[in-house]
Amino acid sequence: MRKTKAKKRPLLPDPKFNDQLVTRFVNNLMQDGKKSIAFKIFYDALDIVETKKGETEKTALEIWKDALTNVMPHVEVRSRRVGGANFQIPMPIRADRKISMAMKWLISYSKKRNDKSMALKLANEVVAASREEGAAYKKKSDTHKMAEANKAFSHFKF
Repeated sequence: MRKTKAKKRPLLPDPKFNDQLVTRFVNNLMQDGKKSIAFKIFYDALDIVETKKGETEKTALEIWKDALTNVMPHVEVRSRRVGGANFQIPMPIRADRKISMAMKWLISYSKKRNDKSMALKLANEVVAASREEGAAYKKKSDTHKMAEANKAFSHFKF
């Protein structure tokens, strides 16, 4: 790389839970720079999760963190050209990329749900992911299956 690596800017923790991970999630959820609306959607979604959680003793934030952990992939396939042919090579994922992929999948599959509000869509996807169900969790398992299927090419790592 020619230039120096950009420094990681520290994120301010969110006002309600004092957690940097929440701020990172809200930054991904935000559209057109409307951060206060994104925070409102996230907090409303956690309130809905709180009502739907049932008999579990976990808080809504813990359920959200469980969902995020369940959706996090550990390996992914990367395309690599070897001798005129393209191979899908399974590679381990860095920790910060795992988190960002999980957040993006949760948000994107929440948007595709058929519910009334974004808060309700997000809450339903979080509850499903915490139970190891839902589209975001399926995406993670598909990614792992793809890596497993291409394990034979792992000796081409770069």
